[in-house]
Amino acid sequence: MENVAITQVTPQNAKEETLFCVKDVKSTAFACKHQWYTERYAEGLRINILKGDKNRMIGFIEYVPAQSAWRPVDGPDFMFIHCMYVYSKKDRNQGYGSLLVEECEKQALANGMSGVCVMASKGSWMADSDIFAKNGYQVVDTRGRFDLLSKKWNSKASDPKLRDWERQQSQYQGWHLIYADQCPWHEKSVEAMLHAAADFEVDLKVEKLNTAEEAKNAPSGFGVFSLMHDGKLVEDHYLSGTRFRNILKKKHTLGQASQ
Repeated sequence: MENVAITQVTPQNAKEETLFCVKDVKSTAFACKHQWYTERYAEGLRINILKGDKNRMIGFIEYVPAQSAWRPVDGPDFMFIHCMYVYSKKDRNQGYGSLLVEECEKQALANGMSGVCVMASKGSWMADSDIFAKNGYQVVDTRGRFDLLSKKWNSKASDPKLRDWERQQSQYQGWHLIYADQCPWHEKSVEAMLHAAADFEVDLKVEKLNTAEEAKNAPSGFGVFSLMHDGKLVEDHYLSGTRFRNILKKKHTLGQASQ
């Protein structure tokens, strides 16, 4: 393992340090995430970047007190990990992910919290459970493809719980896209999807989430991205315009076949 150090990103130094997964500080993606991060910083949201030799970026972690998490989770007195990522394959299984998790745990302890929790999945856009299991986390709740894992040092504390996002879904009739700027790639995705919808003459209604509570009550496990059609969840993570066109094309073909 090379010499490493953790840098805390703040609203003030974000343009110098970047936000890791979006490094072009002149891009719309950076501007949206930076504004979102600035507004959330007072709520305890933090981004830490792990750097190696010559300031090389290795990975990052984003975490926040669970009551302010932008995921459908309830865990009073817990810290919640939104995202954790080690970029290069050669850097994985080197202990770098554990260093990032340990930094989050230190902050939770310093804030007098009972533990840390995180949602994990074998699917897209979330870390799987292996890295957390190695660090003493246990599954405390499961819904669909998502596991909620927790590590607590206060045995008297109640385990965090997942909310039932499926009960929200029936209200979304027609095509709906519900998203937030927690992920910097969402704005690009929304623009591309709106173009695709226009090509298919589909009325795609778009709603941006503005608070953590709105995200907690979103109709998907990912919380900050939900593509709905007639009360059913189509996708729960970032989509490219091409992927959405294929979805619309398939729906159109099936619709014609049923006539």
